Amino acid sequence: MSRELLADKVVLITGASSGIGAAAAKVFSEEGATVVLTARREDRLAALVDGLRGAGTEASYVVGDVSSAADAARAVDAAVAAYGRLDAAFNNAGVGGDRTPLHLMADDVYDTIMDVNVRGVWNCLRHEIAAMLAHGGGAIVNNSSVAGLVAIPAAAPYVASKHAVVGLTRAAADEYAQQGIRVNALAPGTTRSEITADWFARNPGMEELACSMTPQGRTAAPEEVAAAAAWLLSDRCPFLTGAVVPVDGGFVNH
Repeated sequence: MSRELLADKVVLITGASSGIGAAAAKVFSEEGATVVLTARREDRLAALVDGLRGAGTEASYVVGDVSSAADAARAVDAAVAAYGRLDAAFNNAGVGGDRTPLHLMADDVYDTIMDVNVRGVWNCLRHEIAAMLAHGGGAIVNNSSVAGLVAIPAAAPYVASKHAVVGLTRAAADEYAQQGIRVNALAPGTTRSEITADWFARNPGMEELACSMTPQGRTAAPEEVAAAAAWLLSDRCPFLTGAVVPVDGGFVNH
């Protein structure tokens, strides 16, 4: 029996061109998965897939935007066409936004955040679940945030979107539990990525504040979040569904 968590599984990863998504592509591959990556930046996807293939992993990519139902469907269809089935999916694509008081938040900022973070997960779930039902089940992890569990000041649309991801996760887990599909969510704390590095650069003192509010006193590496997702997608936790797992250094308990 293979000790790899995702041996022989076909896994779709959204938002795979950077950050947690790119880390997941590498971690899942190391755990034996065949990975199908989707994001908007083809240059990043192509480079990542080239590297994975060079390391002996079966990998492919589909350029797309999860806020488009057609793009989400195309990514799922490509996985099934290439590999015959879809065993697992990590719905990781998301956007943040600058910290702005609620009464000053622009409509277009709200719309963009909700379109990607909520509609994007909705679009992916619909097509992933349909593919999994056709092939005997599967596992899905949606990437929420600690902002899906607690309030974060001056980030109302983001907080609302990540709470919605938790709601979609629990609803889907309940609806498909007896049809062989598990659906769970991650709630990462502050995680090092290009986006957070840029945000810290534009908001002096915020990195120190984030670390001070985390009992472990640090931010997470993207690979740490990806490792948690790999476990949730694996067969090692068959009785776990509808859960929201914080990967936050103790932040929500602080």
